[in-house]
Amino acid sequence: MNNSVTLKDIAKALNLSISTISKSLNDSYEISVETKQKVLEYAQKHHYSPNRLAKGLKEGKSRSIGVVVCSLDNHFVAQMLDGIDRVSTEKSYQIIIMQSKESQDQERACLELLYAGGVDGILISPACETTDFSYLTSLQDAGLPLVVFDRLSDQINTHKVGADNFKGAYDATVHLIKSGYKSIAHLNTSTALSISTDRLNGYKQALTDHNIAYRPELVRSCDYSDAYKLNKDLERAIKYYMGLPLRPDAIFSAGDQISTRCLALLNKLGYRIPQDVALIGFTNTDLADALNPALSTVHQPALEMGQLAAKKLISLIESKDDTPAEYETIKLQTSVLVRRST
Repeated sequence: MNNSVTLKDIAKALNLSISTISKSLNDSYEISVETKQKVLEYAQKHHYSPNRLAKGLKEGKSRSIGVVVCSLDNHFVAQMLDGIDRVSTEKSYQIIIMQSKESQDQERACLELLYAGGVDGILISPACETTDFSYLTSLQDAGLPLVVFDRLSDQINTHKVGADNFKGAYDATVHLIKSGYKSIAHLNTSTALSISTDRLNGYKQALTDHNIAYRPELVRSCDYSDAYKLNKDLERAIKYYMGLPLRPDAIFSAGDQISTRCLALLNKLGYRIPQDVALIGFTNTDLADALNPALSTVHQPALEMGQLAAKKLISLIESKDDTPAEYETIKLQTSVLVRRST
């Protein structure tokens, strides 16, 4: 049974009009500070909460934002969500978070649910499997504001916020080269999204700029769709690398889960890091210092990415204009944090 207090109840209890109560709660200049204080104290004491749906219908908005991410068991994603939540809360929007688990079908189901639920806009970091953006563009054509973050794609025209993956990969590879490593392997995710191609291209460019020949056999892709497949692919890749006649003396890994698992597998297979092989990877884990050895990483400004994506979406939701003059693609700077593994 719902015993929630209504505006009418507060008005009756305080012997004031419903309009005075409503204006007090909305901090109207027409009402005295004393009255506002009295109304607010009563409302808080009796757990009054405005009916969001009724308020939304009146404003033509639900004041909710749908957020679709690949997975919630990921430190980097958690940091981005924290950024989204901070900005949304500040602007009085609530967020509804759903995970695609890297599946295009599940991603679409999430989007359908959010759209049916009447969200005001959607923030999406596309699944690794997603190659077809037509469903997203159809939602956009139906008038739903959308912002893509973290994993960017040329297939949709909207605001996009990500990290400079090309530069992050370039800097990580240059760090390895300057540390004396010449035979550098690259472990990537099997996806058509720019996040992977940008990191591969950054790695290739660093080799070219330092007169090191690109060896295709040193680039391997891993299936990112579930933990079991990822572990199998990684173990296979490491054994393959270490069995090459000219085996790598360093590995640059391009994903959050790949980097930490790669370190664990190298340890399990008995390789000494960095003596047998050095390792650097894209990951925002707080545990990088605690790993054995401490892991060199490419750090991405995840919190800022989330904050900026949320700001961009809310500006689209609240803009009176149907289409902004120009959509922006923003790429934030990464930083290389050098530790014992390199």
